[in-house]
Amino acid sequence: MSSEVEISRVAPFKAVPRDFSTSLGMTIFAALDVYHDHTPHSAAVNMAIDEALLEYATIPLIRFYRWQSPALSFGYFGRFTDVARYQCERDLVRRWTGGGIVFHGEDLTYSLAIPTSHTAFAELSISIYEKIHRALRDALSETGQRAVLVTGVGSSAVALAKADDPGPGSTPVAVQTGISDACYSCFANPVRADVMIDGRKIAGAAQRRTRCGLLQQGSIQGIELGNNLTEQFAQALSTNCRERKVDEQILNRARELAEQKYGTESWLRKR
Repeated sequence: MSSEVEISRVAPFKAVPRDFSTSLGMTIFAALDVYHDHTPHSAAVNMAIDEALLEYATIPLIRFYRWQSPALSFGYFGRFTDVARYQCERDLVRRWTGGGIVFHGEDLTYSLAIPTSHTAFAELSISIYEKIHRALRDALSETGQRAVLVTGVGSSAVALAKADDPGPGSTPVAVQTGISDACYSCFANPVRADVMIDGRKIAGAAQRRTRCGLLQQGSIQGIELGNNLTEQFAQALSTNCRERKVDEQILNRARELAEQKYGTESWLRKR
């Protein structure tokens, strides 16, 4: 696994004011660390890196990544029996976040972490979800794609993981809202604040809160992913972006999480 993630050292980040603005023409975060993870990983390693990044985040960060082979992720509350039939053809993993079934392979996946020290962490989960998706919608518009947000569907858009089994560094702080049953395909069931193009859902996400911060995992699929979408998305979130790579400390933590949690049968078959 050591060859899967590039490692580099970066200069200390210059402190800047932190905000979570919704004003017209303003980005969401005053500063954002951006990880373009070009090396495809196994499903377990991808989930482990996301959690490790949340543990070590000091300012908001976003990671863009791909998959080593066709994969399927399903929400924390999902039943393994609902996805077991795909085990021979896809790399299965239970996410730490909520939500339903997401098929991975040709999609662009991202994780966004907000530490508890940031003012955005105090926002309602649905508010964070909507603001992030508004930024994605704006980024898609910049690439010439006419995206809109879903409005008025259900009581909530956010499939949260209720931290009844929070693991190291976590506290039960969130409750489940919205649809979170793994027997449904996330992309067949748009909910409030999901991103649509031509009547099709092309982006959805799920969240988890811990005492380290908030993690949102999202997938963008069914569209042309070129035209610098990741750069446009990051810039729609913050005009002060810094490129980062996963360092040795985070990588070592991710190895532990993949070996002890996400890559185990006990986690996969938890429910």
